[in-house]
Amino acid sequence: MDKPRYRAIFISDVHLGTSGCQADALLDFLKTHPSDYLYLVGDIVDGWQLRRNWYWPQSHNDVVQKLLRRARKGCQVIFVPGNHDEFARHFVGHQFGGVDVVMDAIHTTADGRRLWVTHGDYFDGVVQCAKWLAYLGDNLYEFTLKLNRHLNHWRAQLGLPYWSLSAYLKHKVKKAMIYVTDFEVAVANEAKRRGHQGVVCGHIHRAAIRHIDSVLYCNAGDWVENCTALVEHEDGRLELLQWLPREHVRCHQTDIKVTC
Repeated sequence: MDKPRYRAIFISDVHLGTSGCQADALLDFLKTHPSDYLYLVGDIVDGWQLRRNWYWPQSHNDVVQKLLRRARKGCQVIFVPGNHDEFARHFVGHQFGGVDVVMDAIHTTADGRRLWVTHGDYFDGVVQCAKWLAYLGDNLYEFTLKLNRHLNHWRAQLGLPYWSLSAYLKHKVKKAMIYVTDFEVAVANEAKRRGHQGVVCGHIHRAAIRHIDSVLYCNAGDWVENCTALVEHEDGRLELLQWLPREHVRCHQTDIKVTC
């Protein structure tokens, strides 16, 4: 069967350098989804965690090598650093191994829509105004992911599907949902102010495609809990795909498959 080919692929929040990163699943996805453009929308490498505890297995190195190989083979790879890999913002305007490092980008779809590509952390008041609180939240999040792996080990023994504890907690906490909504609206409003038809971001680990007023809001999600990517078809149609992390099951879940 021929591999599906896309005009553009957007991935964010991979968090290479953490034990929660689904590097094998991402590598499998990249191998089977070629594209003309590949946008890395921030937090690809988790510098925060690496400073605390060095963790870099071979699978994480394989992902980096795969990204560089894509660039060498003619795919235009654009890296927009996020807050966890903010060290790369010192190299904005440079190119490494064929990968362009930019503060943000404008992607024009095949049907003429201008999409502003930004990680989104500048719209997070916690990151900008109280970084110590962001670091604390990051540690708690990492603990939740470790607990989640143990829970899913036992769920697998019982024949139950993968389940995300942290995603469940986010959905249940009302303030978290208010934060997500405020974030989405703020990003969409800034895209509109800049004169763009849409925005592609990451940061909050919540994949989405929806209209906010007249602006198309797209979030590529993450490769820690949800293994999602935003793709553009040759005709300009945008779609969210999910790559199941357990045993690399090749399936696009219908609860997150959205097109626009």
